[in-house]
Amino acid sequence: MTESYEVIVVGGGAAGLSAALVLGRARRRTLVVDAGEPRNAPAAHTQGFLTRDGMPPAEFLAVGREEIARYGVDLVRDRAVDVRRVADVRRPRSPHGVPSAHGTPDTAPTAPGIGHPPEVDATHPYDGFEVTLASGRTVRARRLVVATGLRDELPDVPGVAERFGRDVLHCPYCHGWEVRDRAFGVLATSPLSVHQALMVTQWSKDVTFFLHRVAERDLAEEDLRRLGAAGVRIVPGEVAGLVVEDDRLSGVRLADGTVHAREAVFVAPRAVPGTDLLERLGAELRETPFGAYPVIDEQGRTSVPGVWASGNASGFSEQVINAASRGYRAGAAINGDLLFADLDAAAGIGH
Repeated sequence: MTESYEVIVVGGGAAGLSAALVLGRARRRTLVVDAGEPRNAPAAHTQGFLTRDGMPPAEFLAVGREEIARYGVDLVRDRAVDVRRVADVRRPRSPHGVPSAHGTPDTAPTAPGIGHPPEVDATHPYDGFEVTLASGRTVRARRLVVATGLRDELPDVPGVAERFGRDVLHCPYCHGWEVRDRAFGVLATSPLSVHQALMVTQWSKDVTFFLHRVAERDLAEEDLRRLGAAGVRIVPGEVAGLVVEDDRLSGVRLADGTVHAREAVFVAPRAVPGTDLLERLGAELRETPFGAYPVIDEQGRTSVPGVWASGNASGFSEQVINAASRGYRAGAAINGDLLFADLDAAAGIGH
């Protein structure tokens, strides 16, 4: 039997949990589908989130799950593998008279003090979405939030993947303070890596830019002048691997055997956005230097009616605090969208 919700949130990271928290507090029957693969899992701490600075990512997510559970939000550890638009998605009934997923009153207790609003029209069907999970379970909802994040593809350089999130880093705002004033290396993955090399000079004046497989002639003249003005040393030649001693990064080895002593290396991974579900629904995407992301409005609404995108599924540079903010906006927008859809249906508006 297919279960029905008002909203399904695909993704249990900062964006998805934040959207679910708002929806739960708005008394919306909500399901979070969490595959358990947060982008920041390799990092030891979450930085730059006011009041949560330094909190381990796993602890941050655990607290978020506890918070949404207080408001009756369901969470399932599973992966959404398919989605399609369907008709006749009915509003589920709660213990307080709202239709349930199975058409009969729910008996499961709600959190203390949590009630549900009266139903506007218990029999009125709505178009919505059916999501298929890897376990074989199917769930339906009237609205959908895609907060599936992105996956970082690291360059195939020995040592990079093993040290990623420790002393191989990608975001100076996330990790720059922790490695400040150390000897930095920046591993070029494209001519755009110049920007990263320039940015990290705010945290260290000892920066070496390893061109790796990028030719110096491919760099813009203005960028070369900026690198010079910032005191960044440019080292041509392919990087063969990282040197690690006593479980600490100590250098970068070139293919010719030369070793440059470095204590931290910044690298720009190739971003692979989690937009599979959005593509299946025909959402409009926009190409960026960091991958293709959905076209959204300020609230995260995509070109597909009833579908919102949030967090790194909607953009490359959504750090945790930004992702949480995006999720909040999406949750509030969806609650209003559902409210007025119900009121318009009851009032015969638009029919």
